[in-house]
Amino acid sequence: MRGLYLLITFSLIISLLSLCGVFVVYQQVNNLNSAILQLSQNQKKLDELRDAIVRLQNELRSIKSNFSQHAQTVVLLQRNLTAPEIVYEKVKDSVVLIKATILVETILGKAYASSQGSGFVYDSLGHIVTNFHVIENAINVEVFFPDRTSFKASIVGFDPYSDLAVLKIDPGNKTLHPLILGNSSNLRVGQPVLAIGNPYGFAASLTSGVISQLNRYLYSPGGRLIPNVIQFDAAVNPGSSGGPLLDYSGKVIGVTTAIYSETGQFAGIGFAIPSNTVARVVESIIKTGKYQHPWIGISGIDVNMEIARLMNLPEARGFLITGVQEGSPADKAGLRAGEKIVTIHVDGRLRKINIGGDVILAIDHIKIFGLADLLAYLEEYKRPGDKITLTIYRDGRIIDVDLVLGAIPP
Repeated sequence: MRGLYLLITFSLIISLLSLCGVFVVYQQVNNLNSAILQLSQNQKKLDELRDAIVRLQNELRSIKSNFSQHAQTVVLLQRNLTAPEIVYEKVKDSVVLIKATILVETILGKAYASSQGSGFVYDSLGHIVTNFHVIENAINVEVFFPDRTSFKASIVGFDPYSDLAVLKIDPGNKTLHPLILGNSSNLRVGQPVLAIGNPYGFAASLTSGVISQLNRYLYSPGGRLIPNVIQFDAAVNPGSSGGPLLDYSGKVIGVTTAIYSETGQFAGIGFAIPSNTVARVVESIIKTGKYQHPWIGISGIDVNMEIARLMNLPEARGFLITGVQEGSPADKAGLRAGEKIVTIHVDGRLRKINIGGDVILAIDHIKIFGLADLLAYLEEYKRPGDKITLTIYRDGRIIDVDLVLGAIPP
């Protein structure tokens, strides 16, 4: 009987433990369900919070963009309104008036005349940059600063083929403020520019305008084309030659050299030697007193429609060789001029030329349309002694000719 009681007691204990276990499991399941529900609610809140943060970020980005645009507009307006006077105050003490006594030949013999132009301080050693035509044949040169100080100047050297010259003064106790050369290869048409010079002797005059076009070319006093010339519309007149053409940061991007006019007065077209050319030529002049230009030794004419028709050329472009200088690099490379003389229209006038010679179509496999392209490449990338490859049209065939550049004879 006692065993039966023990068995019943043991069964009851097992049942109670099982019941407790079921209750605990049930409680844990409920707790887990509650936790899952709470987690789901928290996740929903997190998603809502994340969406709110994204919306705020977008709104902040939009506000920042609008603010940036407004700030840029304000800055640009302020710069456009104030840049000329800021630049002028920055550079005015570096632009000089140059007066020269020149020797001229007349039918009655030698005589003296005066020349006047502009220039700017290149370095703290006293080097002054100007145009060659300002001091051509000069026997005496003086440099005048805006503060009315003046100095005798010596001619360090010049380059008639780029119309540049370098003078030297002894500044003594005077502090010089050299101008900084910019990179003319970064210029854009429409970019605002400033010109400072001494037109008609009116010292340190400022005019403003824009770059009208790039890669123009001019004939230099040495009779050779100057490539990559800057065309601009800031007013310049006689006496402005040699002065700096500046961007709105105050850097020199060119040296004013000429105007196009049928009256001698400014007509909205001015020209400047680009600063990259100035840098090469001036440094060479300071070191050696001269600058050596790469030279092929040919003369000729740009191909037009009439020349292309007469020579059965595949297209109306390139440079027709009409003359080869004896002993020149072109002569040594075997370039040929034509012998058949014809009369054609060139720039609205009748002109006799010899056709049938080599036509240069490319230099170092870069297509050219005429002499300006050929000279621009040579001046920018080549020096005397460098080797080039000319692609030419000859007798119905296109061939390559290698050539070693020389220097323009003195």
